[in-house]
Amino acid sequence: MHYTVAYPSNYGLASYSPVLPSYSRERQENSSRELVSSLKFLHGLNERKLNDSDSYTYRLLLSYLENEQEGMELYYYSNPLSPSSGTQSQLPILLAEYTFRCKQDVEDYLELLDQTDTYFEGIANYLKDQSAEGLFMPDYSVDKVIRQCDTIMDAALLESETHFLNTTFEDRLDTLMDKGLLTEEEKARYLSENSRLLTTVMLPAYQKLGDELLLLKGSGTNENGLSHYPDGQKYYCYLMRSNTGSYRDIEEIKMMLFRDFNSNLEALSALLQKNPHLTALPDTETFTYTKPADMLKNLQQKISDDFPALTEVTQGEMPVCTIKFISKSLEDYCSPAFYLTPPLDDIRENVIYINQKDNPKGVELYTTLAHEGYPGHLYQTVYSELYSQKTNAAPIRSILNYGGYVEGWAMYVELKSYDYAKVLMKEEMPDAETLYEVYKLDRQIQLCLYSLADIAIHYEGAGYSQIYQMFSSVGISSPAATRSIYEYIVEEPTTYLKYYLGYLEILDLKKEARQLWGNAYSDYRFHKFYLENGPADFTNLHLQLKKAAAFGNFALGCCLLS
Repeated sequence: MHYTVAYPSNYGLASYSPVLPSYSRERQENSSRELVSSLKFLHGLNERKLNDSDSYTYRLLLSYLENEQEGMELYYYSNPLSPSSGTQSQLPILLAEYTFRCKQDVEDYLELLDQTDTYFEGIANYLKDQSAEGLFMPDYSVDKVIRQCDTIMDAALLESETHFLNTTFEDRLDTLMDKGLLTEEEKARYLSENSRLLTTVMLPAYQKLGDELLLLKGSGTNENGLSHYPDGQKYYCYLMRSNTGSYRDIEEIKMMLFRDFNSNLEALSALLQKNPHLTALPDTETFTYTKPADMLKNLQQKISDDFPALTEVTQGEMPVCTIKFISKSLEDYCSPAFYLTPPLDDIRENVIYINQKDNPKGVELYTTLAHEGYPGHLYQTVYSELYSQKTNAAPIRSILNYGGYVEGWAMYVELKSYDYAKVLMKEEMPDAETLYEVYKLDRQIQLCLYSLADIAIHYEGAGYSQIYQMFSSVGISSPAATRSIYEYIVEEPTTYLKYYLGYLEILDLKKEARQLWGNAYSDYRFHKFYLENGPADFTNLHLQLKKAAAFGNFALGCCLLS
């Protein structure tokens, strides 16, 4: 609730209780009944009586919830404690970024901290049920999560009150004090209570969760992909639709990936044959900008011709972006960078986190900021949400999750930003154009390869030795590197596809737009269409594109007749 809306009363939610949803079989059964009831209600509506905007919302909801119903039937296939994206590493980040707008937010935050033990107890109960179903994670994943439970809530840092959940809490209290919303006495009381809850509730909750995992270790029946479980392929198809927004069958998706992989591999091979000196260039690289803020500013300027300006949808102040660095306690468990989505009714403040352990710099940092900032996640989120508000679109669309729409776009603009970098560095570095094209193609080949491996592992049953042979055939021969990638894909099914298949779906949508619009096509017009019709799955985006083209042609015909 707190991350979705800043002021619940704006949406008729006068009051609510801050609750971490503890798992129970009864709760799961209730959720399933509610889902069935919602679908029954939707099936009973007459779409023809809805206006265009509500009709689109109806179609999105219907396909979304029908797919979720399939996932609900395979409830125990999910892993809430994945080593790369599980609750154990995500919860502290969300707590550290929990915005304090008033004293009540502080009270709510402390109440949530106090529920961490029952919340984790619920997760442990789920894992026990999952283990009984024969669906528990492999031991190598258990070991990683136990290590995280032992290190994320560092007892020494908590004792000295220097843990990032101590320091970020005080920083947010200081912001309230600067606004005159908190006294020194209140601040001292809140600091004391936060420290107490971190050491007496949250730390023991992590320790107990680690102990529960140790007891369950060895009960996993499968160290490979989902297809080795009874309904694994069915669950994988659900995940594919849910996480990528693509409703194509698996064979069609494979063909899309194979064609792209071969095309890019041929292009890279030809480029390196023509420019063999590129393989001998030193690793050290110069770049016009070194500071993230300067890079973001340049990207905002570069996109002005091909992307609609935020001023088209903003009503008042423009959004601001703060660059933050991930706490050292979390560096081992976080992505190289990520963007935190702001609430619907407070979209001005935006944060991008950079993981200094990965130390991205030069063109790598530039393209990463394009992915996370402009014209990536930040720009897309702000533009799409403000457009939805401007056109009074149903707010429920904002809580539907379309990973392929979002991450596919970020991948699409990240690759586009290599072209911006080529222009930027043209005079400073003569080899920039060909070198950055090599980087770009290499990035595409790698992500496409991992996406193909994802299907091979989870749908076709490939084991580690088969993936090693697959990777060796394209020059990735390190057993340690292959093992690491293999385990990650096992633990995070469809994650690479969310990015790369999402990107390929955008290219396919773009191709259709060129065909439908003819001479009226422009990248600007396509980007505007994409931003103003999402978030969505790609089937519905294609339908919207056809409808928009039909309406445009009809309007043009009327104009000519008149």
